[in-house]
Amino acid sequence: MELRPERALYWPEAGVLAVADLHWGKPESFHQHGIPLPTGVLEDDLARLSAALHATGARRVLLVGDLIHSRRGLTADVVERVTAWREGHDVELVLVRGNHDRHLEALPPSWRMRLVESHLDEGPFRFAHHPEPAPGRYVCAGHLHPTVRLSTGADRLRLPCFHLGPQVGVLPAFSAFTGGLDMRAGEGERLFVIAEDAVVELPPARSTRRARS
Repeated sequence: MELRPERALYWPEAGVLAVADLHWGKPESFHQHGIPLPTGVLEDDLARLSAALHATGARRVLLVGDLIHSRRGLTADVVERVTAWREGHDVELVLVRGNHDRHLEALPPSWRMRLVESHLDEGPFRFAHHPEPAPGRYVCAGHLHPTVRLSTGADRLRLPCFHLGPQVGVLPAFSAFTGGLDMRAGEGERLFVIAEDAVVELPPARSTRRARS
């Protein structure tokens, strides 16, 4: 597996790109409640997804849950913008339903996307939204939006990360417009921080000290 700086996981042998927690339509959901949020979030995320596809040559994309934020956010404009992006990418798209997708009865036909429930087993891996162990398989999950807080003197930085344990690996939220859960590396676990165009492993000692402080 390759950990990509686009916030994606790439499985070269199968030509599979996996991403989690895209939360399409989140700003639109808040706009309907009168809460002003920045626009252009969807375009930025779609551009990053295109960059990951171009860099890897992936033939399939597994969307590991929480594709949309809510039904309210799935506006005609969001559907149209994703449709325009979809027309430029001849890849297979598969959505593994997450908790935010639970009210999604059907996907827009123009997105040409297959929907599966609960999980998808392929080779030695299970792709599922919730990070729960599965006997005999390594689980690639989302849901937690893992992040790491770094500090040096007065400087503070919060970065998305991959949290990899012995049985379950949690992908960072693909959307840049999400909150996050601060993680630490426990026994047998590793943290890989995304810093612009690089993915860097955080030394275990640094991770433990930060979590305790």
